[in-house]
Amino acid sequence: MSDAQTDTSKSTIGQGSKLLVDVGPAAIFMITYNVAKRLVEDQAIYWATGIFMLATAAAVVYAIVTQKRFPPMLAVTFVIVTLFGGMTIYLQDPIFIFIKPTIINLIFCFAILFSFALGFNVWKRLFGSIYSMPDHAWVMLGIRWALFFAFLAVLNEVMWRHIIDANVPETARWFAGLELTEAFWVNFRFFGTFPLFFLFVLANVPMTLKYAKATEDESKGEGDTKDA
Repeated sequence: MSDAQTDTSKSTIGQGSKLLVDVGPAAIFMITYNVAKRLVEDQAIYWATGIFMLATAAAVVYAIVTQKRFPPMLAVTFVIVTLFGGMTIYLQDPIFIFIKPTIINLIFCFAILFSFALGFNVWKRLFGSIYSMPDHAWVMLGIRWALFFAFLAVLNEVMWRHIIDANVPETARWFAGLELTEAFWVNFRFFGTFPLFFLFVLANVPMTLKYAKATEDESKGEGDTKDA
């Protein structure tokens, strides 16, 4: 096997591992909920939350073992899942797990914006090793992701506040005519959120490739000038 094939295989395995860490706990949460709903209907969200906490902890261990590091975004997710999941089970109140996505997405949003205020781009710091782009392109990409995380936070707020079968107080509702079920919210976490992420990533590919190619061409031009 050539070095190029070996590098490609390692890259594929690495991407597969990252996908498993990102998607695995959410898939387990959804599956556990839907199975538990048939067995212990009123306790399904608590069973799913407990298994979700264990799955997230397992994802952390798996990431550390396979990637030899503790990814910052996974670290934030682990802390919030443990905290809000624990309160959900201890207080027997599902609202804590309902607002968990809001908290995580707002943390990511404000982390990006706050990094700009401190004079650096956390998005470039996290993903600069993947793409080489000029600073203004990283700023644009960072702002886009901050807005996307804010959108996900607002979307989750709209959804959980209108769940009609989970003891959500009437005062929490924003729109009188909107009614959702707990099962819809749980399943949307997987079948809705991840497709939105995928579509948003695809929407940013043209800009990323445009600036990455421009940076590559500029580097080649500088190299040719030095050779001359």
